[in-house]
Amino acid sequence: MKRTLLAIAAVAAGFAVSAPAMADLALATAKNCMACHAVDKKIVGPAYKDVAAKYAGKKDMPAKLAAKVMAGGGGVWGPVAMPANPQVSADEAKKLVAWVLSQK
Repeated sequence: MKRTLLAIAAVAAGFAVSAPAMADLALATAKNCMACHAVDKKIVGPAYKDVAAKYAGKKDMPAKLAAKVMAGGGGVWGPVAMPANPQVSADEAKKLVAWVLSQK
């Protein structure tokens, strides 16, 4: 019985750890981010893993990137500018950026 409870707890903990990552992928998909980005390859915009690597350890970047998600911008990753995303709220932008910057 004790082993069964431990196994159930371990599985539940695994779901708890992976749930936020999936939720943020779902949010990125729902907000049309995945139309131009992918986690591991360049599409129109950079791969999220490349974004995470470029901005790793830069403490001011989450706020700047969240603003860029909403307002759009260009010039950093090439000639194609990222369009504004008025459908993304400030809270959603923060969640998306946190998820993008967590990619390895």
